Amino acid sequence: MSRRALPTLIALILAGLWGAGLGFAHWRGHLWFLDRVEATMTDLRTLVRGTAKPPELITIVAIDDEAVRHEGTYPLSRATLARLVDTIAGLGPKAIALDLLLVDPGAKDNDEALARSLSGGRSVIAAAAVYPGGEQWTVAEGEGPLARVPNAERFLWPLKAFSDAAAVGVVNVVTDKTGTPRFVPLLFRAGPQLEASFSLRVATMAAGEDPEIAPDHLSLGGRPIRTDIGHILPLTFYGPRGTIRTISAATVLEGQLDPGTIRDRIVVIGATATGTGDVFPTPFDPILPGVEVMSTAIAHLMSGDGTVRDQYVRLADAGFAVVLPMILVGLLAWRRNASGLAAIAGVVLIWFVVNMTAFSHHIWLSAALPMAAAVPPAILFGAAQLWLGRSRAQFFATQSQLLQRVEASGMGEWLAKHGDFLSDPVRGDAAILFIDLSGFTGLSETLGPVATRELLNNFHALVDEEVARCGGVVTSFMGDGAMILFGLPEPATNDAFNAARCCVGLSSRTNDWLASLPASTASRLGFKIGAHHGTIVASRLGSEGRQHIAAIGDTVNVASRLMEIAADQNADVAVSDKMLDVAGRDCALFKSGTLKGPVETQIRGRSGSLAIWFWQSARTAKIRP
Repeated sequence: MSRRALPTLIALILAGLWGAGLGFAHWRGHLWFLDRVEATMTDLRTLVRGTAKPPELITIVAIDDEAVRHEGTYPLSRATLARLVDTIAGLGPKAIALDLLLVDPGAKDNDEALARSLSGGRSVIAAAAVYPGGEQWTVAEGEGPLARVPNAERFLWPLKAFSDAAAVGVVNVVTDKTGTPRFVPLLFRAGPQLEASFSLRVATMAAGEDPEIAPDHLSLGGRPIRTDIGHILPLTFYGPRGTIRTISAATVLEGQLDPGTIRDRIVVIGATATGTGDVFPTPFDPILPGVEVMSTAIAHLMSGDGTVRDQYVRLADAGFAVVLPMILVGLLAWRRNASGLAAIAGVVLIWFVVNMTAFSHHIWLSAALPMAAAVPPAILFGAAQLWLGRSRAQFFATQSQLLQRVEASGMGEWLAKHGDFLSDPVRGDAAILFIDLSGFTGLSETLGPVATRELLNNFHALVDEEVARCGGVVTSFMGDGAMILFGLPEPATNDAFNAARCCVGLSSRTNDWLASLPASTASRLGFKIGAHHGTIVASRLGSEGRQHIAAIGDTVNVASRLMEIAADQNADVAVSDKMLDVAGRDCALFKSGTLKGPVETQIRGRSGSLAIWFWQSARTAKIRP
């Protein structure tokens, strides 16, 4: 396994484990800290989906401002409520539901009248659950299908006369931190006492049969109602207030209503008058009346058009929580460029489309959970990649600097751009220079290692600077000498010209450097330079683990031998006639110092002679007459 693959595999496993942990907690219903994010995302999805047409089976009779003006008081008297119920009951509704808490006694005659009206038809009235501290808890207590049902401290019941005359249902809803109703519990507990919700009681009354309770759903009229943890029903609002058919109670009391809005429908009576306080914010409306919230839940139960969020949907959420972070981490590891970012954006877009499509089809996939599962691993892995990338960049920068030190000036950068440079031998013309310090070996025996190293460092730096200035390459330092090549990394027409300029520059700078040394050292040192031009073969030599650039051929051997001839002739530079011919009459060797030749000279180890020129600087000519 590669060095890069192992960290990536570890990151993928950790991302998957992180997502699996969050997914399991979500499946168990313990990720309450994501509720605010999920609520915001749900509101956005609801608005994107837009309004929906509610089923034509519910009519709201609103005790609105007009009804209050009609009666002159609020709350309406029990006698007025009795007349309202009697009028509605006479038009043949499936059920009558009073979303009103009838907990306080009124005038005896009026209470008796309302009780008689309620007992005359299929009616449901409201009760409320009271929780310690005002918070509705759904902490599991024990095992079984009812373990997560909201457990209240007690129930606030209507007067006995009313509860004896009508069915009673609990009206509490589950809201988020902003007060928006998200769920309607269908069942409530208070110790051993189990009660149905107001909406479930109304739906049961309209269906004419009791529901069947299963661990993860309820059945009503043979149709399953898929519920979330604790038998709570997700709410999906149809639109702003008034979306569900609403008529004023004043219209009913005045006998001006259309009987068709009542017959065979569920009629929900509730307060919508200004200042009643029974309002909730929703994505469509900041003040949706509570009676419309209850009617929405009843419509979901009767028509089955509510949003589904049950254990299977939560299991799908958990799957997304595992897969999405692993995909994003994998893509970050695959490519850290525009194509990688585009792939990540594509995956996120696909997930968003799947999530939105499911929501539009009444399946509530979590938006907050995959985000919480994917974002931290992606950020951490991306940050780690950036840090490693910076470390790697720093490493390669350091290596590049080291390469520049080891290789000739400019060669490191060239090799970085052309990795296959000289992987195959290259034949071409080049100018070759050799420079060597004479007398250095004997001097080093008396100087000691530290002084010898300092002396060599200064000489190498001098050679490096001058060669770089003239456009050449130091292919190697050999102790107190150096091999210099003009023609790498690419040959040029002025290589010989530049090499001649380098000969003069090296001579001048070496003389200046020797003059700066202590007399005891300078008197024992000298230098010689050999220069030749011709065909060479440049290539990489060495094993796979360690290679160096080398130039070989007769041209190299001749240039090396010319140093000996320069020393024998007391010259600074011995240069071949061919080198001067290629460099031209305008080169530095013709324009400075003293140039003598050509002299036919025998080269050691080579048959035949070679025309050689000898050059001396003006300073050397004064010292060596």
